[in-house]
Amino acid sequence: MDVFLLFSGGKDSSLSAILLEPFFNVTLVTCNFGWKETWKPAKNVASELGFPHEVLRIDGAVLESAYSIALCDGYPNHAIDYIHLRALRCVASAHPGCAIADGTRRDDRVPMLKLPDAQRLEDRYGCTYIRPLLGYGRRAVDTLVAAHLEIVEDESEKIEKSDYETELRAIIEERCSSEMVRTIFPMHAQSRVVRRGLQR
Repeated sequence: MDVFLLFSGGKDSSLSAILLEPFFNVTLVTCNFGWKETWKPAKNVASELGFPHEVLRIDGAVLESAYSIALCDGYPNHAIDYIHLRALRCVASAHPGCAIADGTRRDDRVPMLKLPDAQRLEDRYGCTYIRPLLGYGRRAVDTLVAAHLEIVEDESEKIEKSDYETELRAIIEERCSSEMVRTIFPMHAQSRVVRRGLQR
């Protein structure tokens, strides 16, 4: 069975791909709004991991709405959740009847679909929605990542990555300022995968 996994090139989506690999034909999907070419790091990571990769263009209106939400809230959570649900819908729509997946973990707050949203997604698109890390907390994820992946970590604004946050930050910086980006986005660390670890 084919599964299309939302992919940022970070440790969670990469680990999800590895966990799905024995059971599915995995294709990694990076969403892009066309504001900035954020898909390139993910494409490189996908190649290192040995998975096919595709870039799915999402309507720029979604980014515009997320931009408005983030500015109104003064915080990115609702905007990221908004983008995530629409990204899943786009993948499901592009691959009808297939399985779709993401790298959300048990303890994630954002992005995270609530159960009714997940059920509506499956009902509306006739897809199967899979979250391979939903039963894993941070400690378990970190243990598996250490065993199976080589990663680099840094502050979010300093690391090259392919997640929703990158284009959202870019549009806020261009239309407002880098200071507004720092106001809306709390400082946090993120990862990018370099390659598989030795235990492949």
